[in-house]
Amino acid sequence: MKKSNLRRAQLTFLLLASLVLASVYFLPAADNSSSLPAPPVAKKEPKVTEINGRKLVDNYFWLRDKKNPEVAAYLEAENAYTDAVMKPTEPLQKKLYDEMLGRIKETDVEVPYKDGEYFYYVRTEAGKQYGIRCRKKGSMDAPEEVVLDVNELAKGQKFMSLGAFDVSDDGNLLAYTTDNTGFRQYALAVKDLLTGKNLVDHAERVDSIAWANDNKTLFYTIEDETSKRGYRMYRHALGTNGNDTLVYEEKDERFDIGTGKTRSKAYIFLFSGSHTTTEVRYIPANQPMAEWKVLEPRKQDVEYYPDHNGDFFYIRVNDTGRNFRLVKAPVADPGKKNWQEVLPNRADVMLEDTDYFKNYYVLYERGKGLPQMRVCNLRTSECKRIEFPEPAYVSYAYANREFDTAKFRYGYQSFITPQSVFEYDMAAGGSTLLKQKEVPGGYDRTRYEVERVFATASDGVKVPITVLHLKGTKRDGKGPMYLTGYGSYGYPYDIGFDSDLFSMVDRGVIAAVAHIRGGGEMGKAWHDDGRMMHKKNTFTDFIACAEYLVAQGYGSKDRLTIEGRSAGGLLMGAVLNMRPDLFHAALVGVPFVDVMNTMLDETVPLTVPEFEEWGNPKEKPAFDYMLTYSPYDNIEAKAYPNMLVRTSFNDSQVMYWEPAKYVAKMRALRTDHNIMILKTNMNPAGHGGASGRYDRLHETAFDYAYFLTQMGINN
Repeated sequence: MKKSNLRRAQLTFLLLASLVLASVYFLPAADNSSSLPAPPVAKKEPKVTEINGRKLVDNYFWLRDKKNPEVAAYLEAENAYTDAVMKPTEPLQKKLYDEMLGRIKETDVEVPYKDGEYFYYVRTEAGKQYGIRCRKKGSMDAPEEVVLDVNELAKGQKFMSLGAFDVSDDGNLLAYTTDNTGFRQYALAVKDLLTGKNLVDHAERVDSIAWANDNKTLFYTIEDETSKRGYRMYRHALGTNGNDTLVYEEKDERFDIGTGKTRSKAYIFLFSGSHTTTEVRYIPANQPMAEWKVLEPRKQDVEYYPDHNGDFFYIRVNDTGRNFRLVKAPVADPGKKNWQEVLPNRADVMLEDTDYFKNYYVLYERGKGLPQMRVCNLRTSECKRIEFPEPAYVSYAYANREFDTAKFRYGYQSFITPQSVFEYDMAAGGSTLLKQKEVPGGYDRTRYEVERVFATASDGVKVPITVLHLKGTKRDGKGPMYLTGYGSYGYPYDIGFDSDLFSMVDRGVIAAVAHIRGGGEMGKAWHDDGRMMHKKNTFTDFIACAEYLVAQGYGSKDRLTIEGRSAGGLLMGAVLNMRPDLFHAALVGVPFVDVMNTMLDETVPLTVPEFEEWGNPKEKPAFDYMLTYSPYDNIEAKAYPNMLVRTSFNDSQVMYWEPAKYVAKMRALRTDHNIMILKTNMNPAGHGGASGRYDRLHETAFDYAYFLTQMGINN
């Protein structure tokens, strides 16, 4: 606590000093408003990189020096300018915060799940930032036992994130990991649930954990301190601190490792995977000292993911097609020569995952851009689809810890259906609603309409768009509109419930999600068409979606606000360069915008594994292509829309300097007088911003105040 107070004092001093020493840190720009201070302008210190016959000039490379007090001073000055620009919106921010909070049931209990002798659940209490993890033995009528109160862990901390949470099979020990900086480096602790005390066991930079069946051996993986990839697995004996046994080290820098135990509790897996290739090792969970065996040696561009049931491993694998097939192999000799096909690869249906129980298994599939579930009987091979009623939604497995059960729990939600937990009877068929989150404040789903429409991309491909608006909203081409997207890593942007969103929709805003290529909405081919040397399809798809919505009268481009975060921030940077005339304002969140400099620097966390998503710019064809879209490298002297750029000083996924440099260069080159503001969370915070639920809500209210005022809505 003392160190954090000292750091804040240093930053406050530096900000005050910066006002006096502006010529050292940054130069004042011309004021574009009599009521606003001049925006900061970062100094230029050119750094030249010569590669592939080109010279890349980076005038703001110095902003990477996190320990340099000038860097903090510049970011604090940007924050001060942002606060000045946004000060007139403070009453709206307060109003938005209050109404968003009014849609949250602050004291609530999640649906309990059974694991061994206990029923586990998470509950929240009004006024507390974090969930409280509890359990009851035997039934929900038993006395409550608090397993872990994250609010207690967060005392004296500005940030607290719970990572792994794994109770030993006998129910007596909890292994868990926490991060108190936002840098996603988690520390391992073990709590004795009989005494409530933490044991001496400790490890740093822990990614994943798995208990052996003896309840005293713990396997864990750690990440490399520089690259942040999981690269080593250790075996740990309970009650010790240090001298853990190194089980495996992954040498290939493209690969990341993780561990986990099967629901059957029969095997522990060690997964090693890149963006395109996997390899899995295994041991019996009741033999922690056993030698780890490779299920099938890695082969470039082949991904496989095993599960276990009885005498077989069931393996989801893409060796015969991009959308994966399902095979089984005897646990005694599970190599490829013994694989028996259970379900073939299908061109129109992606097999995303599987879940195995004693007598049943669940197939998680994706067809026509939507997630689907089928429940199958292992003995009869009969499969039944769980039907979902809406045109756009997200469905997913809930907590299913029991192996010998005929009950399967899943979650379901949509733009207008709050988070819901169902229990499906795998023997008889049919779903029962266990709980739907209450939305206080008079929420009425019948007031809204959801549409699924399609834009035509520049190459003729149909791109899905999901639209939400008030019923009866006129499509006269004059209204406010909000559009977001992602489009990377094969991650689908499925439609969930966000009660905050109604603070825009209830004010007449039409909200839309563009399901662009590079994501996984339409299977692996959809991802392939928006990665590597096809990446620009992601950007042109988004532009096509925006043009379609404007042309169809959903809203005016003069009131069109867009948002993207992380790789979606790359999307924002690219489309703002390509079509600045099409958008009125943008939120560019924790954005991966400095593509060339980052991907050329293998010391930056996560860079090498990303070569299989973006390309390796040390190779000239990839360099030439990536340079055509890299947002930072393509900023020009022209007019740009209004922009709010967000980052965290401690972000480990996209370093703070990418958005900081982006804003600095944008300020230097853009020819307009539109708003350009940078908001950096200087407190411990991560890629997703603040960790506490009330803190996050304040950040959301700030963002929404920006969106609404940019659309001409001021109350």
